[in-house]
Amino acid sequence: MSCFRPRAARAALGLARHRRCAATFPQVNPRNGQTFHVYEAMSEDTVGQIVEKANVAFQEWRQVPAAERVAALAPLAERLRHRADEAAELMCQEMGKPLAQGKAEVMKCAYLVDWYAENGAEFLKDTEYPALPGFQKSFVTYQPLGLILSIMPWNFPMWQVVRMGVPTLMAGNGVLLKHAPNCFGSSLLCEELLKDLLPDGLFRSMILDVPQTNKVLEHPSIQGVALTGSEVAGRAVAAKAGSLLKKAVVELGGSDAYAILADCDLDMAAEAVVNARVANSGQTCIAPKRAIVEKSVKAAFEQKVVEKISRKKYGVDYGPLVHPVGRDQVAKQVVETQSQGAKLLCGGPDVKVPTSDCGKSFFPPTVLTDVRPGMTAFETEIFGPVISIIEAEDELEVIRLANQTHYGLAGAIFTSDLQKGERMAVKDIDAGMCFVNDFVRSDPSLPFGGVKSSGLGRECAAFGMLEFVNVKTICVK
Repeated sequence: MSCFRPRAARAALGLARHRRCAATFPQVNPRNGQTFHVYEAMSEDTVGQIVEKANVAFQEWRQVPAAERVAALAPLAERLRHRADEAAELMCQEMGKPLAQGKAEVMKCAYLVDWYAENGAEFLKDTEYPALPGFQKSFVTYQPLGLILSIMPWNFPMWQVVRMGVPTLMAGNGVLLKHAPNCFGSSLLCEELLKDLLPDGLFRSMILDVPQTNKVLEHPSIQGVALTGSEVAGRAVAAKAGSLLKKAVVELGGSDAYAILADCDLDMAAEAVVNARVANSGQTCIAPKRAIVEKSVKAAFEQKVVEKISRKKYGVDYGPLVHPVGRDQVAKQVVETQSQGAKLLCGGPDVKVPTSDCGKSFFPPTVLTDVRPGMTAFETEIFGPVISIIEAEDELEVIRLANQTHYGLAGAIFTSDLQKGERMAVKDIDAGMCFVNDFVRSDPSLPFGGVKSSGLGRECAAFGMLEFVNVKTICVK
């Protein structure tokens, strides 16, 4: 097979004028290490055609009234529910998610579609303002920007795509999706589910490598980019978008804290920490990486956490990590933290695999205690089911330690004093989200996103729908 790409296609995207063989993307099941499919990167000619066709579709879509755009996407909810089992099986194969969690993810996607179908048209209505002196009217209208590049991760293969894509499409934009290399099957399923609900080509899944993705971002028809992923990837994409003066929304990692105060219901707090940290095998940006506990209740909290985590079952409550490399990174972080003085209460890299289908990506739910500032588990994000328990002398130190991170995505406070908990959540915790007496989760009705190195911009709610619009002032004299 020739590696040659026509010069015209290369020029259309501003791509490097040299011959290159297409990248390939083996799809490996993390449960057994077996390759079940291989995708090949699209040719430069194909990519160019997709971008140009999407731009034509956008010119048609932007003229459709907002209420009609919102209504056009409403049937996606029932399609998602109808194929939830199929999508869950695909996610299990691609990244190891337990089937029940995969199905729940798809149902959450359907709920998001329903929610925006009910509320989206209202968010996109013009906002009236007092007319300027001498003018008949002044108002703000929300007009689409154009084509938005969506770069999505593997940990929630359907939710991340739908969370970004549905409100962005309803707002009148087109979306070109570049999914994680191990989730191209989920990417193509999303495209299939949206087919015939939109103008042809308005939403496309693109099989790309990183250099191709960079070039797509440079294309003049691309007006913005949304990325969910690592801090390194987010900084690179945001810098690239900034240099091109294109809007970027980036949702990155977190090493945020759950504050366990001495007056809280310890059983409830331990349950929330364990459930949030073990879900999705700990591969969740908003999971509690650090549990900061007042000294007087630390021992009791540790006991409850270990008891609850011991009941978690492989294949039901958690699965393998996405890749042996990820597993080895988590193991390295745990071992390093132990060598720095932390204690291992349960789990760790030496635990025997529970079943023969765990493959090389298995890592058990793990609890470290006596973690302190400067240790690996305190300073870095561990993307696996590892709970780090940190002791604090009092409430003031709990807050100081919670904020002693360059991340700021999501935190929680556990206390029996609701007024105190709310006050601390509002004033003291440096994060984009903070819950009181429960674990943090995303919901279509509330803005989702972080501060500091956890990202820029917001998804969900009206805030997410309006990220990729032209907030346009109109005055009529």
